[in-house]
Amino acid sequence: MSEILLIIPAYNEAQNIANVIDEIKQDLSYVDILVVNDCSTDDTLQTLMLIKDIVVVSLPVNLGYSGALQTGFKYAVEKDYEIVIQFDGDGQHIASEAEKLLNILKEQDVDIVIGSRFKTKNKYNHSFFRKIGTHFFSGIIKQICKVNITDPTSGFQVLKKSVFEKYAQMNNYPEYPDANLLIEMLLEKYSIAECQVEMRNREFGTSMHSGFIKPIKYMIKMFYAIIFILISKQRTISNY
Repeated sequence: MSEILLIIPAYNEAQNIANVIDEIKQDLSYVDILVVNDCSTDDTLQTLMLIKDIVVVSLPVNLGYSGALQTGFKYAVEKDYEIVIQFDGDGQHIASEAEKLLNILKEQDVDIVIGSRFKTKNKYNHSFFRKIGTHFFSGIIKQICKVNITDPTSGFQVLKKSVFEKYAQMNNYPEYPDANLLIEMLLEKYSIAECQVEMRNREFGTSMHSGFIKPIKYMIKMFYAIIFILISKQRTISNY
């Protein structure tokens, strides 16, 4: 068994998941792969059953992205892994780029490394509302925590054991584990680094942030989640 577990939450990714796993096996052959099938209604589970040398956990009900991810963290704790790689099942994340994150985790001895799309200028295509959200929440993190996080919505992350153990035990693990969770971790003195990575645009399927209404709902929920954290951590902020 590897000391590194790569977790893929998957919901209706039948058109993408096989290619994603093939690339991981080719470029990250030394990691173990866990796919959490979030009660998909397409052929995701059937596709996964045909793939060798992976572990599949199939949820009986749809828990959403965060619920599937936390299921992966619980598995990582139970199996005593040292490092977790968060990885999307839609083909946007590039397996070979995870090497950069792992190197920074070890060389800089930080707790969390985020794969950023925006640390340097590039041609990555981001929707209008996602751009607004990224800049807005990045600014909030800088104002509160005095740390510059250029891509607080990136799900491409590498986590130390102390981090995913905490996530696995959280009773209120957030629906959207983005800027709100990063703020909470920074206030609790966990260290975070970023690394510029390449990402692809989704080829098949629909993003959970697609359309007009979903990004607006996301921003409202994220804003209130941050307010709640600031209230609960008021004493910590005053000493930060």
